[in-house]
Amino acid sequence: MIGHIHITEKDGAYIWYGYCGPGKFHNDFIATAKLPSTVPQAQDFKNYSQVALRHLSLGWKHYLKGAYNAEESWNLYFAAGFGLVSGRVTNTYTIMLDTANYNFPSNPVYGKGKFKRLTFDAALGFEIPIGMEIYLYGEARAWVPASDYPSKYLFINDNAPFIGTANLGLRVLFD
Repeated sequence: MIGHIHITEKDGAYIWYGYCGPGKFHNDFIATAKLPSTVPQAQDFKNYSQVALRHLSLGWKHYLKGAYNAEESWNLYFAAGFGLVSGRVTNTYTIMLDTANYNFPSNPVYGKGKFKRLTFDAALGFEIPIGMEIYLYGEARAWVPASDYPSKYLFINDNAPFIGTANLGLRVLFD
């Protein structure tokens, strides 16, 4: 969902809220024995992860071609802002969690957790007037991490999550 406040015909402010349902992926790991007498000395396992993201962003939108109310031709715009992405993570291992006998990787930990990151957001998009102040829009948007608060629930914390989205929708102009 996006809300726009048009300051001039070429410039305006926006507020953006996006939700990404749980993405699923897995990684392979090895649990190593704590003692030389433990058999087996290593166990291969997979970590199955589910990550759901919510994103709130505030920023500026500038029309490079056209204007917010142009109805004769297509429009091209650029948007930039700052946001906050919050994530929910669920990690599940394929083996029993035997911490008395085995060392497990420090990241990601087994279970459910949350994380937050500040983001710099940028988008490039187009709009095509359909009629009656309704526009078809498409855009490519990037959420670039601007902060790093390590989370034990993420396998990789550096620049994570760096998200790219392709969005398509309708914009309705209210005067």
